[in-house]
Amino acid sequence: MLAKKTSKNQITLPKAIVSRYPDVTYFDVREEDGRIVLVPLRESRSDEVRARLEALGITDDDIAEAVRWARQ
Repeated sequence: MLAKKTSKNQITLPKAIVSRYPDVTYFDVREEDGRIVLVPLRESRSDEVRARLEALGITDDDIAEAVRWARQ
């Protein structure tokens, strides 16, 4: 499979590859031994926690206040 780099340094990944990672939005990009390596990044557990806090309407200020209260 081929991928072409555009004048804006963009590369479109082949559909056959991307279809194997339907829930992946981001890839870690690195160079190894003269090769470009893309590693799919999946949401971490911390992302799940942040999403849940946001859904509950809990803000950074709420968390800071809870920490202050717990440290008293």
